[in-house]
Amino acid sequence: MKVLITGSNGFIAKNLIVALNRNADYELFLFNRNNSLSELEALIKIADFIIHLAGVNRPENVSEFYQGNTDLTKTLIELTEKHKRDIPLLFASSTQAIHDNDYGKSKLAAEELVYTYSQRNKVPVFIYRLPNVFGKWCRPNYNSVIATWCYNTTHDLPIQINNRNTLLSLVYIDDVIESFISCLDSTTQAQLLIDVKPVYKKTLDEIETLLTQFKNSRESLLITRVGDGFERALYGTYLSYLPTDNFSYELKGHSDARGTFYEILKTIDSGQFSISTTQSGITRGNHYHDTKNEKFLVIKGEALIELRHILTEDIIQYPVSEKKMQIVEMITGYTHNITNTGDTEMVLLIWANETFKPEHPDTHFLKV
Repeated sequence: MKVLITGSNGFIAKNLIVALNRNADYELFLFNRNNSLSELEALIKIADFIIHLAGVNRPENVSEFYQGNTDLTKTLIELTEKHKRDIPLLFASSTQAIHDNDYGKSKLAAEELVYTYSQRNKVPVFIYRLPNVFGKWCRPNYNSVIATWCYNTTHDLPIQINNRNTLLSLVYIDDVIESFISCLDSTTQAQLLIDVKPVYKKTLDEIETLLTQFKNSRESLLITRVGDGFERALYGTYLSYLPTDNFSYELKGHSDARGTFYEILKTIDSGQFSISTTQSGITRGNHYHDTKNEKFLVIKGEALIELRHILTEDIIQYPVSEKKMQIVEMITGYTHNITNTGDTEMVLLIWANETFKPEHPDTHFLKV
């Protein structure tokens, strides 16, 4: 399928182009403000589907709203009909189309042109009224508060908030792209005024709080829940604004004659990850926990893990090494230790079910 994308230099288009290029079934033709109308006409002659993303939302004067949103849409349709090309058309409109402002009016007028084109030529059209779209590659200090705040937070710049209770309707770029691509399916029926889902309703205060937590997580090692929903989308977006010389950060650890110990990552309610190194012949541990529990994984070297129920004398032994990725559970009520039985440094990855609390470590010394 030959897909013509207008506004191809824009934020949404960049993400769409990357996604479509992953599928060899699509051949893309791009149009942006650097191209001429004659070039647009040539592309219309060969296109099988048009995704019309070009538009103006930050003009120098009001007339540019109508030139970039309404007039360009009109020209696009006229060229399509001139060459008798009944091409399905996806149009990116805005939720502002229902409001009494020039941007909204220009988008509404463009919607009406697209609808009339569909009725007149019996061709499928898909009109999206998009709210605030956020995600990677959105231009900061333009018209996206999330793009601006992500940029400022990752560049140690202040965030300006006039009213923390201001509520935004937001859609994530990946959800937008997925919905757009679904319209390319030949079995998809024409739809008017499509809503991308999910729509996230978030206050400025909620957004700023999350961004602050993301930034502070490098120091505290405590990462908030970022596995699904809005938090997942915002965290991925936040990371995309990090300066290229700031993709890494150093951990603070503890070192002694036995080796080193570093906390890696702490979670809200699913414990923490740590890593330790141990010199040859050294034993660590000899303690038990009442409720706290751990998982040990030797990722370099070899070791002997020993456990003993604190009310018995029977010792359970687990020889482990880098040759077999084997997790050993540190069971509550069992004192345990680990000894480096190799000739080289041993590296141990540790997961604990809770973050370390100095005031209540739940760690009691007792030799195995």
